Amino acid sequence: MQKTKTAMITLCGRPNVGKSSLTNALVGEKIAIVSNKPQTTRNRIYGVVTEGDTQLVLLDTPGFHKPRSRLGDYMVKVARDSIADVDLVALLVEPVPHVGIPEQELIEKIRQSHLPAILCINKIDTVAKKDDLLAVIAAYSEAYAFDAIIPISARTHEGLDDLMNELGKYASEGPQLFPDGMTTDQPDRQVVGEIVREKLLRNLDKEIPHGTAVEITRFIERDDEVIEVDATIYCEKASHKGIIIGKNGAMLKKIGELARADIEAFMGTKVFLQTWVKVKENWRDSTAQLRNFGFTE
Repeated sequence: MQKTKTAMITLCGRPNVGKSSLTNALVGEKIAIVSNKPQTTRNRIYGVVTEGDTQLVLLDTPGFHKPRSRLGDYMVKVARDSIADVDLVALLVEPVPHVGIPEQELIEKIRQSHLPAILCINKIDTVAKKDDLLAVIAAYSEAYAFDAIIPISARTHEGLDDLMNELGKYASEGPQLFPDGMTTDQPDRQVVGEIVREKLLRNLDKEIPHGTAVEITRFIERDDEVIEVDATIYCEKASHKGIIIGKNGAMLKKIGELARADIEAFMGTKVFLQTWVKVKENWRDSTAQLRNFGFTE
């Protein structure tokens, strides 16, 4: 079927509200990494959903937060800039009957943009009584006249059909932006690096994973279709390096095994993954290092 309609949609919201989980759920495969730690997403990621004659391009943005480093500044700028030049803004919120400060700031940004906007109340699987959602809807309806309010759960997929129907309304006649079968604009090696970083976020405590960056130094597809990947994990302190490697290398081995399983699922073939850990002090505040890791304007 010829793709004749497209829509560019920004997903915005505070850190940890489920933007990446929703992107993955709608796309149907893991393209954005997910963890229960804030600021998991660092760059704007395009997820591509193709259904029938319509192609939706989702911009999964870093959460809106108070920056504490140059990397933080960059992430907030990406989140702010991605509200411009799209067909629709979807604000993702938790089922709390109170409009928080990050949400107020994003609503103000939406107001200034004059773009159509819908509200997605995520994590409804955590709400005891569905009546409790009425208070959430009331609080946000008072804050802004959203074009639609859709309760969803990215985790259980509840409400996602309704959301897809709503998003489809904003698609307009135009050429297909991405070829069939393409689910993200990220190169394979970038997705692979992000998967390794997700395992760091999920398995390490507190601040350590936020001080890590992953560089894919080798990515070779062999004749026998096995992909060889070398990943270097950078951390900010020598003491962090010891924690990442773990006793007798146990933690690094666990991270490597978990990452390899996800990379094989994404690439659809066998993967041979090798990991190293190096120290790069204060890389999050170094413009040169940020550029080196791909955080560029």
